[in-house]
Amino acid sequence: MGTSKSSNGAPGNVPMVPAWTPDPVPPAGPDEPSPPQPEPGQTPPPNIPIAPTGRFGPARLSLGRFASSGSHSDMQRGLGHYANKGMGGGRVAAQRMGATARTGGALYGALSSLAQGTPNALADGADRASLAGRSVAEIMAAIIESVRPVDGTQDAETSRDALEGALSSELLDQFPNADLLALTEAERLFVVERYTALDIFNNLALNIGKALQEKAPSISAGLIRLRELKNYVKQTVAAQFRDVRKAGQTLSPRAVAGIVRQTIQQTFDVFGGGEE
Repeated sequence: MGTSKSSNGAPGNVPMVPAWTPDPVPPAGPDEPSPPQPEPGQTPPPNIPIAPTGRFGPARLSLGRFASSGSHSDMQRGLGHYANKGMGGGRVAAQRMGATARTGGALYGALSSLAQGTPNALADGADRASLAGRSVAEIMAAIIESVRPVDGTQDAETSRDALEGALSSELLDQFPNADLLALTEAERLFVVERYTALDIFNNLALNIGKALQEKAPSISAGLIRLRELKNYVKQTVAAQFRDVRKAGQTLSPRAVAGIVRQTIQQTFDVFGGGEE
């Protein structure tokens, strides 16, 4: 995300998970396998906590030090504060980012349908045949509009930005010959993984990015620190995504949404462990 999209962060004294946030995993379709289930004691809390006043203050302080010094321990401490006090821990963060999990499942479904040549693969009726011959930019725009249409919310804006990054630079860096209309299973899962990481990072940058940039000794240094932070988020999400996904697991859009939900929870749990 660009620096212009940073803000002062979400306020305190409001529910950690807004009432309009969707459940992370959509209802099962006919004969559709269930997604991974949380371990005992890891089910979402029945009552949504209220965000404390100054919820992102400790994260801004530590990440401001990271911006100034480049200290890896300051970065981890800042992420710990962000995860625990700012987002309420892994379980609450996974609920708050319910739309991210749902979009991850929808993304996998759209990419799979295109690769298999399924008629009306996308929400507007487009499919592999109708998109053949279009530019990469046009195909990417059609996929994004299908899985995360504009709805006027900041969540949709950050999510669409993450989708664009995952489908373009991230995918092509890893798979230079990838064809958006015929992605392999490995390529599809990589796109979902990177989308998840970029959406987590975009929300982080939105909430505390401004403070980090202000504490950096220069604009270029601030951009370098943001890049380091993004790379750390991507590495953490990649490790958790591999951990959650079971070998030989039957995948579907709903199952992948479940994988993304668990990945988000475990990622924030890892972040939270760096608070001390």
